[in-house]
Amino acid sequence: MKEVYLDNSATTRPLPEVVEAMVASLTDNYGNPSSLHNKGLEAEKILKEARRKIADKLAVLPEEIIFTSGGTESNNLAIKGIAYNFQNRGRHLITTEVEHPSVLESFLALEEEGFEVTYLKADRHGQISLAQLEESITPETILVSIMHVNNELGTIYPLAEIGKLIKEKNPNTFFHADCIQSFGKILLHPASKQLDLLSISGHKIHGPKGIGALYKKKGIELKAQLTGGGQENNYRCGTENVPGIAGLIPALDALPAYTEEKPFDQEMDRLKKHFLKGLKKIKRKVIINSPEDGSPQILNISFPGIKGEVLIHSLAAEGIYVSTGSACHSKSREKSHVLRSIGLNPDVIDGTIRISFSPYNTIEELDYTLACIEKQLKTFF
Repeated sequence: MKEVYLDNSATTRPLPEVVEAMVASLTDNYGNPSSLHNKGLEAEKILKEARRKIADKLAVLPEEIIFTSGGTESNNLAIKGIAYNFQNRGRHLITTEVEHPSVLESFLALEEEGFEVTYLKADRHGQISLAQLEESITPETILVSIMHVNNELGTIYPLAEIGKLIKEKNPNTFFHADCIQSFGKILLHPASKQLDLLSISGHKIHGPKGIGALYKKKGIELKAQLTGGGQENNYRCGTENVPGIAGLIPALDALPAYTEEKPFDQEMDRLKKHFLKGLKKIKRKVIINSPEDGSPQILNISFPGIKGEVLIHSLAAEGIYVSTGSACHSKSREKSHVLRSIGLNPDVIDGTIRISFSPYNTIEELDYTLACIEKQLKTFF
């Protein structure tokens, strides 16, 4: 059976060279990077190379990169690390209603401990109001956390503009961005200059699961969430995931180099436009929830009158893999908090699926998917 994987915002298929690098690390470079002998030094060399490559992609310093177990841990470390370490300055925090669960749950936990959190509202396509953000910043605000690309809608948030606004209103407010859905897919480093903290994940860029990183601007202190042997300059203790970090290196090498003239993945943009053109030919009501100027990777669509879960399983029977939204909440019976926040009615939310592309998808795969969607829709109506 033909297999078409279109759930790349949930995870990506590891590149063959990623798997090879991980196997080599497990079989040959298996030392502990904290050990002083040759095996330890070999492992430490892998860490240094990966740290340098991430820093190069972000146009930051290697010593500003902290390895973590993934995006969720990076977000938790950034948000809680700042909140706990700087609560003497103030206990007010700002985020949005449409963040990833790892961000929202971190803020909810801090609220339970007495922090005050402002949740910025989003419009029909998930975009926030910069005027509302500016009004929300006070002398007590110690952190603003806003994602770069929304994981369900593909909405792109203007981080450079947001960062400038924050620092003008309160220079002591830190700015964190969850860049897990944007790193390696759209131009990032101009925005990173405005950021104090930035989260990324390996398995969203055809790298391994279980490895992520947090950029922390030099001079900023965080309250560590894991204590122990002092790894990662005491910010993230525990023996580093050397095989995961080794696998991250070829994944980083495979990423395109973006410029102001070409700020996003051209192949994914071509695929998304082709898919949208094909959707318009389907003779059933289709609602496009993603903004026109969103990420080329993510397309959120609704078929009112059909349960998204039913369509997902029907497509899976044809070898096509898509999702309803955030993989972290996909098994929850609750409706998407993102789609509720942007004001979609329950019938539209119930009929939602998310298509997320990879540069390794093909036009032929998309045509097959469109044909299968049209076939399935005919069986429902």
